[in-house]
Amino acid sequence: MSLITNVMDHSLDDGYAEAAARKKSQGEGGMPKTLRAKLGLAGGLVLAALVVTVGAAQARVAAPVVAKERQELIDRIDRETSSADKLEGTVDKLRDDVSARQRAALKQSGGSGQADLVGILSGATAVHGPGVKLVVNDAKEASTGGDAGNPRETSDFSDTGRVRDRDMQRVVNGLWASGAEAISINGQRLTALSAIRAAGDAILVDNKPLVPPYTVLAVGDGGRLSTTFQNSADGLYLHALAENYGIRTGIFTESDVRLPAAPSVIVRTAQPSTEKGTS
Repeated sequence: MSLITNVMDHSLDDGYAEAAARKKSQGEGGMPKTLRAKLGLAGGLVLAALVVTVGAAQARVAAPVVAKERQELIDRIDRETSSADKLEGTVDKLRDDVSARQRAALKQSGGSGQADLVGILSGATAVHGPGVKLVVNDAKEASTGGDAGNPRETSDFSDTGRVRDRDMQRVVNGLWASGAEAISINGQRLTALSAIRAAGDAILVDNKPLVPPYTVLAVGDGGRLSTTFQNSADGLYLHALAENYGIRTGIFTESDVRLPAAPSVIVRTAQPSTEKGTS
């Protein structure tokens, strides 16, 4: 108990004071005593002041340069953005001009009625009429994982709840086979040369990425087109995706659907061969 009482009665401050007094009496505290020590201290202070002064001067000098470089970069971005916008406008004008020339060429080659039919079938002209709207969307719980025992778990189906390019290929082919006259996906008109591919998790239609939900519009006899598609192998395939993997689908009959023209169409005409020995 005497040790505890001594600690409580005498704080550590007394010990610190005694140690400081002892160092001072021995010449260990305060300012340096020798000339060499004083010169060393003065040199250190001068060096520290010099470093601080040089750093501040460099900062003041570099500040306008950094601000100028930043402004130049902003101006360059603005110029490049403006240039890109102008080029995009030029591309749109050229695309419209090409489409107009294609329609004119079709009219000259086969008459107005045939040209209109060819334009519709090739996707070169915008169309509208009765048809169906088919919406295909990922499952609500679509994740990045998958079950190794799941038949869709392959290198092409890393996520069982997501719509894949081959799913949309089957949907589109099923609509064509069911009597669709024109089809678009998310506003992208399909032609005989269109390709539906995948790049990672994205679905590309003619190299343009699309995001879910995927809205497929098809012009045709709406009621018959809807019934025929749903009863087809591709329609049953889509139904199985909804039942087994939670992919959301819905098909609706529409009185009037509007499809834009394809961005660019290369018109090719097959000619019969007149060479002998050909079949």
